[in-house]
Amino acid sequence: MFTFEELSDIHLTYGEMHCNALAARRRYAQKFPNRRLPSAPTFVAVDRRARETGSLCRHLHVAGRPRIAHLDERVLAAVNANPRTSTRRIAAELHACQRTVNRVLNRERLHAYHYQPVQALLPLDRPARLQYCQWLLGQLAVDPAFLSNVLFTDEALFTQEGVFNYHNEHLWAHNNPHAVRESSFQHRYSINVWAGIVGDRLIGPHRLPNRLQGNSYHQFLRRHLPALLEYVPLHVREHMWFLHDGAPPHFSLRVRNHLNRHYPERWIGRGGPVSWPPRSPDLTPLDFYLWGYLKNVVYQTPVNNEEDLWARVQDACRMVRRNPGVFERMRQLCRRRAQACVENDGGHVE
Repeated sequence: MFTFEELSDIHLTYGEMHCNALAARRRYAQKFPNRRLPSAPTFVAVDRRARETGSLCRHLHVAGRPRIAHLDERVLAAVNANPRTSTRRIAAELHACQRTVNRVLNRERLHAYHYQPVQALLPLDRPARLQYCQWLLGQLAVDPAFLSNVLFTDEALFTQEGVFNYHNEHLWAHNNPHAVRESSFQHRYSINVWAGIVGDRLIGPHRLPNRLQGNSYHQFLRRHLPALLEYVPLHVREHMWFLHDGAPPHFSLRVRNHLNRHYPERWIGRGGPVSWPPRSPDLTPLDFYLWGYLKNVVYQTPVNNEEDLWARVQDACRMVRRNPGVFERMRQLCRRRAQACVENDGGHVE
């Protein structure tokens, strides 16, 4: 392979010797004694290449189909016109191969992102969310460990069918196993599970009535919660804040009076000293992390019966406790979500 300077001298010497390749080779050896001496056919080939292509350099053949510039532009125009379209639809409209469409989008570093379902907000929800997050960030500015002293609580319903994503779940096999998953059972069962998080401890799980009412929730707070908190250090319990959402059973007068007695000016909820913003599951770690993790573990295989369902919930909670650093990450995520909510003027943070 000759350099561009050498190719240029080869071509000039060939012209100097009136296109006589042998004479040009002798003349080139006299002019450039320290260079590699090209063969006579090389002088002819360089001259022919210059006449036919206008270039002295050899053009290497690039494998694969040649790119079609106007197709790239049409693919990008289709995406800009409708960002929700699919590569299959673009390929059909442009009469192109779907792989070609994918290559164009990949070259432009365009990715297909999924929609994130979020809780619908009412007009007055944004100011309430903004006020709560500003209060929380203010508490953290005074005491960076404030979230470690908050008992986050919530309830979730675990059903027989559970959560199953038919789009993402697959079975790899050489032949179609025709796998099925039963649903729409005639005889159904479910359990209502309460859980709490304070510091680096997962409290519970505890079974509540499936149809929770104010009286039964008050009985839980009065009779069962103290036993569940038995292993929480006393100095933590003495300064602990209690948090629950605005579900109707939480708003009963008995429940509010109980919380005012046991957590004076230290509880967060509907009608409490600090109001919990309605429709805000994205601000509490049980909703944005714990319940999703537990259900993914519980429903990995079909549930056999109600006792099996409860046993799986308990096993999944033990797995959470064995996960080092998970509660610290949850608290960090709480802080970041509060900051994002403030930056978004009380809007969604998912």
